[in-house]
Amino acid sequence: MIEFRRPEGGRLVISLQGNWREGGNYPPFAAVQNQLEQSPAPLHVAFDCSGLTGWNSVLITFLIDIIDYAQRHGIEVERESLPPGIAGLLKLAYAVPERAGARQEEARPPLVERLGQAVYGLWISTAEALSFIGEATMACGRLLRGRARFRCRELLLIIQECGIRALPIVSLISVLVGLILAFVGSIQLSMFGAQIYIANLVGIGIFRQMGAIMTGVIMAGRTGAAFAAQLGTMQTTEEIDALKTLGIPPMDYLVLPRMIALFLMMPLLCLYADFMGVLGGFIVGVTMLDLNFLEYYHQTIGAIRLNDLWVGLFMSAVFGVLIAAIGCLRGLQCERSAAAVGNATTSAVVTAIVAIVIATATITVLCNILGI
Repeated sequence: MIEFRRPEGGRLVISLQGNWREGGNYPPFAAVQNQLEQSPAPLHVAFDCSGLTGWNSVLITFLIDIIDYAQRHGIEVERESLPPGIAGLLKLAYAVPERAGARQEEARPPLVERLGQAVYGLWISTAEALSFIGEATMACGRLLRGRARFRCRELLLIIQECGIRALPIVSLISVLVGLILAFVGSIQLSMFGAQIYIANLVGIGIFRQMGAIMTGVIMAGRTGAAFAAQLGTMQTTEEIDALKTLGIPPMDYLVLPRMIALFLMMPLLCLYADFMGVLGGFIVGVTMLDLNFLEYYHQTIGAIRLNDLWVGLFMSAVFGVLIAAIGCLRGLQCERSAAAVGNATTSAVVTAIVAIVIATATITVLCNILGI
């Protein structure tokens, strides 16, 4: 594809051969650079294109690299030896010089500037979140007064989407969590002959916290991300701006139905997840630990208190409001690009899961203080 000759007079002749098109096996520029750096360094570079059978922009790019390198090192390039078509394209390429400052250079700002930008970004995010919370509270107030503007049909569709259609994944995860809790607990309790207390471990753990937490994480990744993507896409296509122009508050029309739907559906999904988790523990207890069906059932009923059930349902309702609010907030904050929609979706899931963990810790501490 390429050969080098060094005739007398300090010239380097580069012989280009073959078909220079996409998909071919071309020599790297480093091969030419090695020839240009050999001692004695050539003063002129010429080209022999007699063996060239075809070319396109691949050859033009290769020649531009050679010419740029030669110009930087004071080596003269004889373009007259190139075919007229190639010489004409190179002439066009170098007809307009690059404007100074046009090339974007990556400059790392100082540490103090980066710190200031991070603090300013945190301040802006906090202000937007507080503004969103205030608008959501006002929208809830309008709902209680019967003045909220949204379609009931839209609310029913969202309830169906985040309720009934979420049952398969909630069932699978809840049963597996119950199986894991029972299996891990059985390894320790069997050392003391207390396998029957697997029912207590699974029942209390699932009903009080794990059912609500796992349901919240599932809905954060499933429904919270969907809310962020939907509203982010509407922000990109300027549908939200159109609603504002028509005098329809986006908070009432878009955010409020989603918050109501998750607030209503999360406790029901949590209750369903509780029973499915207990079923997973029951499968392990009966099949692996040889516990009696009625014995496991009565032990579970005796272990679970009504307070455990109410704490789990309360946590799930809080998670529902947090997931819906965070998903809608990230969607409304989305910029007008496809990449921004993906970033908003990712941020919604991560923020919702962090909020679930913080809310779980807060509620657990409060329940411990109140003795619930």
